[in-house]
Amino acid sequence: MNPVIHTGAAVRTAAPQSTGASRVGTLAGALLRLARPGQWPKNFLVICVPLLDPLAWNHAALANLGAAVVAFTLASVLVYVLNDLVDRRRDAHNPARWHRPLASGRLSPRAAALFAATVAVLLVGVLTLQAAATVWPVAGYLLLNVAYSLGLKHVPLLDVFLVATGFVLRLVYGYLATGAAIPGWLLTAVFTLCLLLTLGKRRQELHSTGGEHRPALRGYTVALADQLMQLSATLTAGSYLLYLRNEAPLGDYASTALVLLTPMAVFGLFRYLQLVLVHNAGGSPVRVLVRDPALVANTVLWAALSGGLLLAARGQW
Repeated sequence: MNPVIHTGAAVRTAAPQSTGASRVGTLAGALLRLARPGQWPKNFLVICVPLLDPLAWNHAALANLGAAVVAFTLASVLVYVLNDLVDRRRDAHNPARWHRPLASGRLSPRAAALFAATVAVLLVGVLTLQAAATVWPVAGYLLLNVAYSLGLKHVPLLDVFLVATGFVLRLVYGYLATGAAIPGWLLTAVFTLCLLLTLGKRRQELHSTGGEHRPALRGYTVALADQLMQLSATLTAGSYLLYLRNEAPLGDYASTALVLLTPMAVFGLFRYLQLVLVHNAGGSPVRVLVRDPALVANTVLWAALSGGLLLAARGQW
């Protein structure tokens, strides 16, 4: 039987010693876990929002969007590695994070730093293939997250604003890659939606751990998080409706879109609030969005109707 190791509040079982190929496999698995591939889909989803514009449906735009997704995925991996390096000692005493490769000791800081350097070289290579005027959101994202990891994430309220800004930079990068005009109301809707999702995660952390592991949570209460989430949801709904009415490339179908898409957008917000406020399910926004049957069905229907209206608008043009 493996010996038991006690670290902080967590109880862990030591892994048996391994050599040769198994050691290489363990290292590869730890590096993959450090890169958090489960978070990569959000880069694709946010950066490819410009495809809502039928005029962006061409080979050049698709190629540029593909490169943008790869670049931002590499940039996000760099951010994850930096964040885990900085927080490895604090994460070791967090019952929800002690199993991470650096916090658990399965991966050394030196190996993580070498991995980050390799990812940085790949990122520079991808960025050099793109127009210099379109890659500034990646640089802004990296600078923002360096400041976040080194201390700004401990500042209440500012922490959630910085996370949401990272998603707005992804969206701006997508529009720059396609050369399409950037819709202001859609940017606002994405920003406030990301505030909602991040606040839901903070609320769940308060509810489950009391906020001891994250200094910024000392500036929140569950009641405050509830009110801020409701405000964010209201702003998201309003901004999205203004986007449909004034900026969406729907031509004569804009009024139809308002009638058909508004109920689904509002239902999606209501359902997320229900899951977080009633069922305390906000710990992982990505998992909530892709695993809740009601949200998935609503999203599929919304996407199908949106796509149909965009196709109709493209035919009209």
